[in-house]
Amino acid sequence: MSILKRLQSGEESNSQSGSIGGSGITRRVSAPAPTGMHSAYQDIKTLVQNKLLASLDQNTDVRKTSEVRRQIQELFELILNEENIVLSRPERAKLFEQIAAEILGLGPLQPLLEDDSITEVMVNGAKNIYVERKGKIYRVPLTFESNEHVMRIIERIVAPLGRRVDESSPFVDARLLDGSRVNVIIPPLSLVGPVLTIRKFAKNPITVEQLIQFGSIAPEAVEFLKGCVVGRCNLVISGGTGSGKTTLLNILSGFIPTDERIVTIENAAELQLRQEHVVTLESRPPNIEGRGEVTIRQLVINALRMRPDRIVVGEIRDEAALDMLQAMNTGHDGSMTTAHSNSPRDTLSRLETMVLMAGMDLPVRAIREQISSAIDLIIHQERLRDGTRKVVYITEVTGMEGDIITLTDLFVFEQGGYDNGRVVGRLRPTGLRPRFMEKLEMSGVNLPSSTFGVGDRRR
Repeated sequence: MSILKRLQSGEESNSQSGSIGGSGITRRVSAPAPTGMHSAYQDIKTLVQNKLLASLDQNTDVRKTSEVRRQIQELFELILNEENIVLSRPERAKLFEQIAAEILGLGPLQPLLEDDSITEVMVNGAKNIYVERKGKIYRVPLTFESNEHVMRIIERIVAPLGRRVDESSPFVDARLLDGSRVNVIIPPLSLVGPVLTIRKFAKNPITVEQLIQFGSIAPEAVEFLKGCVVGRCNLVISGGTGSGKTTLLNILSGFIPTDERIVTIENAAELQLRQEHVVTLESRPPNIEGRGEVTIRQLVINALRMRPDRIVVGEIRDEAALDMLQAMNTGHDGSMTTAHSNSPRDTLSRLETMVLMAGMDLPVRAIREQISSAIDLIIHQERLRDGTRKVVYITEVTGMEGDIITLTDLFVFEQGGYDNGRVVGRLRPTGLRPRFMEKLEMSGVNLPSSTFGVGDRRR
């Protein structure tokens, strides 16, 4: 990938900001007004960036980051000396990092993406950038030059993936190289300019020990869920947006034995499984002619022909639910997926609705029987008022009573109040054992009675 393609063109930036001479720089920098200072700094950045781009070999491969960064550093120092631009050491370092980010990274967003404390980046037009830290949203003092500048960064994200975003296709899902999830929506659908949302993926995936340390889940619940994965129970992880469903799915997938063949299916590949025998599939949107779309449902159907031991679907949101349930009911035990919902009971209702979206004229009772026989366990997560993400229900799907699917809560989060603005509580067992315990024991999973609480009432 060439520098020219990577950053569109230096002339485009030059036409927007204007070129300047060396003598003009000195006068502008000395201007007392804050707006004048900002304009002078922007002029310097534009001048140096354009000269640097003109000096670089246009066929340089920007993927060789360290090599290109060295070239940029040498040219940067040379241009400052040639133009007699005098900057303090902090200003010089800041200017270099900004220009390097424009060429090698994602411009103003690069420092935010490198900050491990930030979990989400939200761009609402050129002048409004927000981030999420520890579940809370904050505005940051960074901006783009213009909406066109935002669009150049968006193009840089989606182009390598073969995606496009324009007036005819004004929203798109994509991902960064590190797996971070990206959503883009632009005018005319967005009235505030281009909107970019990046759900960052941790460089070092969160471990189960960290989840316990954060208070997101109890140790005995982890042991139980590990037993359920090894014992090939079918799991659905439910919750609202940003509640941590994919993170938990990634952790639970890590409990799958290494000698099994795993097929993962996602809209944007996010799962980071550590097993050796993993096949990763990703859906594809239609091309510019509206052809070539490959849906999650098609991938689930195809996965059944790939001799999988486990099928892991990143998220079920449409008629693919029918094929996922069919897979769970036809010998692919131990499959996992996530779904958006407000509670375990709502999860069942959503699955029922999604099956109906497949266009099959099935009676409601037949759909519910499919759901009740396919799914063993629903793990429900929530993002609480203090921003923390916690597992609040681990619920067994026990069968049917008449036309109603019956549920039994095995673990429930008990909130004890607030302490310095933080929710205090713990995921506790209800004292009931799941009906599929015999299935787990046949798989060699033996859990102590203490896992399910002191009551240990057998059913």
